[in-house]
Amino acid sequence: MITADTTENGSNPTDPDHQLVLLLRLAGALQSWGDRSAFNRRETRPEPTKSGVLGLLAAAAGRHREASLADLMDLRLGIRVDQPGTLLRDYHTVSDYRGRPLLQAGVSAKGVQRPTSPPKPTHITQRFYLQDAVFVAAVAGPQPLLESLEVAVRRPAFPLALGRRSCVPTQPVWLGLRSGALQDVLRDEPWQASQHVRQAFTRRNKKRPDRIDLSATLDDSEGDDVLHDVPVSFDPRNRRFTSRRVRHTWLSVPTGFPPADGPETPEATGTGTGTGTSAHDPFALLGW
Repeated sequence: MITADTTENGSNPTDPDHQLVLLLRLAGALQSWGDRSAFNRRETRPEPTKSGVLGLLAAAAGRHREASLADLMDLRLGIRVDQPGTLLRDYHTVSDYRGRPLLQAGVSAKGVQRPTSPPKPTHITQRFYLQDAVFVAAVAGPQPLLESLEVAVRRPAFPLALGRRSCVPTQPVWLGLRSGALQDVLRDEPWQASQHVRQAFTRRNKKRPDRIDLSATLDDSEGDDVLHDVPVSFDPRNRRFTSRRVRHTWLSVPTGFPPADGPETPEATGTGTGTGTSAHDPFALLGW
């Protein structure tokens, strides 16, 4: 017998231990997910970091950098690569607007930076980005927390970013809440690639396959890889991170195309995003 406090599978949605999965579509012209930096080099990982995804959720919820992350740290993360994108190196030069020589990176025993010797008026810096990439992030955790984060993502308090503040996401970021295991939810969610990739896929596959194999990385205490990207504090004066174990796998995901002999639809021809949203999206002209 199913009561008002239970679902068909017997779970209790009011139980704080009941787990849900929040799905996010992370796509945009540029993304940058750095987990390490040098003085003049800012790299990006090939897929979103946990610190980047939790930072996006914290911004949506209106949390300041000094706020506690204790409840977010325990959320489990899965990342599916729907469109890997390509690496972009952005070339920068830095100089002092006053015309003075730049300072050395190191400091003296008194904590003072000395001018470069011989004097160096300009320095080269490098920034790396992912361009033309699309990911699906699945965040699993207690139902009350996930429901509050879902509302926050739909109506964010602070602007959302794909790693760096300058990397703006396209719509929709929010894909919804799901029940089920992290891997199963990622496997069941239709392919979220951008318009031009879906068009190219249909040109190469005249029969329009109903599934596609995509790589994924999931939090797993028994995983054989370790990533040092779990944020303990975003406080600029006390930034700290810890490690997590992950597992890499492949998932067979529905493409969202109808059978080859079925009717033509925007998803089948690649003229839609496959996301089911009708909201205005300024990235639409770029094929996102």
